Amino acid sequence: MLSIDKVFHASVVLKNIVRDTAIVPTEGITEDCQLFLKPENLQKTGSFKLRGSGYKISMLSDEEKQRGVIACSAGNHAQGVALAATKSGVNSIICLPDSAPISKIEATKRYGAQVCLVEGVYDDAYNRALELKEERGYTFVHPFDDEDVIAGQGTIGLEIVQEMNDVDAVIVPIGGGGLISGVAFAIKSMNPNIKVYGVQAAGSPSMFNSVHEGSIGCLESVSTIADGIAVKQPGEHTFSLVQKYVDDIALVTEDEIAAAILTLIEKQKMVAEGAGAVSVAAAMFNKFPIAGKRVVSLISGGNIDVTILSRVIERGLMKSGRSSSLVIELIDKPGQLQTVSRIIADCGGNVTSVQYERAGEIESINGCYLKLGMETRNYDHVRMIASALTDNGFKLIETK
Repeated sequence: MLSIDKVFHASVVLKNIVRDTAIVPTEGITEDCQLFLKPENLQKTGSFKLRGSGYKISMLSDEEKQRGVIACSAGNHAQGVALAATKSGVNSIICLPDSAPISKIEATKRYGAQVCLVEGVYDDAYNRALELKEERGYTFVHPFDDEDVIAGQGTIGLEIVQEMNDVDAVIVPIGGGGLISGVAFAIKSMNPNIKVYGVQAAGSPSMFNSVHEGSIGCLESVSTIADGIAVKQPGEHTFSLVQKYVDDIALVTEDEIAAAILTLIEKQKMVAEGAGAVSVAAAMFNKFPIAGKRVVSLISGGNIDVTILSRVIERGLMKSGRSSSLVIELIDKPGQLQTVSRIIADCGGNVTSVQYERAGEIESINGCYLKLGMETRNYDHVRMIASALTDNGFKLIETK
């Protein structure tokens, strides 16, 4: 049974397994609150998952350890189980969805696990893991709906309160709910006045929907760059704990997640994966009543695939108005591009791309379209440039 004593026991067991991730202050990320980060992206394996899996495996009997363990994961839990099992001399097999980032698949193998790729998403990998468990007698290490796993994750809550006893609120990512269940239980057990808020991606709102509907539901599909929290259905234990201990849950969009990843890179020199950045996105875009408060956002992981990082950064630049474009209709004559470029430069913008296209049959025979990509400061800057071009007689077709 989950108890605060169990969480404290987990903290002792994990002392020589996990890395100390001290709370980090921030500047310039939010305007309304004093924001701090709990950087579990700096944890061994790049994620908090080592805590839950490490404690679970430590609690197995010698017979269970001899038979080996099996788990399913979108990637981070896989690495946590693999490393924890290898350190304990236990064989492990991990079922991953075939959509998991290659970096996470290869990392899981490097930590010593046998990998079984399963077509589909997390839930499909989960079902295959259960099949293999029955066939071969492995002990199943659930990624979130297990009291030992939840207790292990709860050690993060202990650390936050012990290091920063004047914290007003803690914002935590939610996938299946193991992380926030443990963190919320530990924090509320020690100080019930601290608010605990949960965040899900809008494309994967399983816990959000379940809590608001009052019963566990299963999504037909999930779609988000936050692959670490792309879970169709929350667990029974986690759902109950979230109902009891979590003060509110909010959703963040893909653009908001991308903007948070970019902000962490620029402001904190910190790389977070989509799942890890949702807590910062919630603070940045005012999802909770935290104005004037001391707030900790938990960065749950940093294992973002470098092949998609550039796309995420570009999306974040667009969301913040740092990357923009204009389409201008003008008469095709010498000096037009020079004039447009000068106006943009005088406004402090930087042209990064130029695309020229002659007008179609129904437009003026001397007409053309000019599409410009620009580096800008923010949306106000984009509007200022657009206004300056209009004031100089240019016809803008599109601004974004």
